[in-house]
Amino acid sequence: MLTEHKAKEFAEHWIQAWNNHDIESIVSHYAGDVEYFSPFLTRLANNPHGTLRGKWALKEYLAKGLAAYPDLNFVLKNVLFGVRSIVIQYQSVNNLNASEVFEFDENGLVSRVQCHYDKW
Repeated sequence: MLTEHKAKEFAEHWIQAWNNHDIESIVSHYAGDVEYFSPFLTRLANNPHGTLRGKWALKEYLAKGLAAYPDLNFVLKNVLFGVRSIVIQYQSVNNLNASEVFEFDENGLVSRVQCHYDKW
């Protein structure tokens, strides 16, 4: 079970990795067979379904995101935690409010991500 401390620690490390534009640190959080769902996939990866699977596919996509937004700087707003999942609320690119739901596997790696934004 996740604790409040572990959830906040994950969120802070995840935000810092993004703000440092450190792709290796970002993808270190994800399992090899991660499932990822995001409306940004339709724009940045020309993926009409908004889904992808696998850590290396995710790494390629996230690298495109870093390249597309060189001034990217996320601002952490809130962290919510459950039994095997957390929700990170943050200010994203273009001042979008974002929430991502991270589900963790038995090894403590992210196995599924659902990304949400307040406008599109």
